[in-house]
Formats: sequence, C-alpha cells, structure tokens
Amino acid sequence: MNFPSELKYTKDHEWVKVEGNEAYIGITDFAQRELGDIVYIDINSVGSEVATEEVFGTVEAVKTVSDLFMPVAGTVLEVNDELNDNPELVNSDPYGKGWMVKISLSDVAEVETLLSADAYQALVGA
Repeated sequence: MNFPSELKYTKDHEWVKVEGNEAYIGITDFAQRELGDIVYIDINSVGSEVATEEVFGTVEAVKTVSDLFMPVAGTVLEVNDELNDNPELVNSDPYGKGWMVKISLSDVAEVETLLSADAYQALVGA
C-alpha cells in the first residue's frame, strides 16, 4: 500500500494535500482497497462551508455505500468532475487523479491535528 509522506490523514481514511490556503481531499489507498470497485461518487457540496468531520458526500462501491467525512473545515471550491465518468480513478490513482474535492481552508493550522503518513500506516496496521 501507498502512504505518501507529504499528505495528512484521518482515522476515517481521508487524505489531505495542502497547497497554500487550499487543500485537495480524497480517500486513501487503504480505503479504496477495503471498499472494492468504486462505481459512483455523489458530492453536491460545491460552494458549501463544511465543518470538520461533517459528511460532504458518498462513495458507492459494488458492495457498499460509504460517507465521506471532511477532515478539516473549509468551503468546497471544486469537485473532481472527472470522477462522474471515471469513478474507477479512485481505485487506480487515489492520491492523484482520484481526488474528490478542492477546498478553501478555514484554518490552515487545523491540518496539523491530522495524522502523519507513519501514524496513519500504524493505524491501519500496514
């Protein structure tokens, strides 16, 4: 499994990549493996302010539907529209083309409360 060190992680298996006052958010390699083949992603929160740990969408796999939890508070600026036609990008490239949303961070310092790659790897027992 892949655990990029430049990212931050949550216990709910989301990752955060910070770029200035903005961040990209997706689900981890571990999460996509646990879910299996992803067939649909539903995110209708563009323009919405979303609080930490609030649900911002769902991901549907062949066997289950799972909520997506916002790792840090912010305003959703963009949803990865490429996932509408290619939800399998989350399986094939979870840390690249499989990102879910881009947000404007409410508080950049909040990112420091998230898990490091090593801490997340220990959490999932990898």
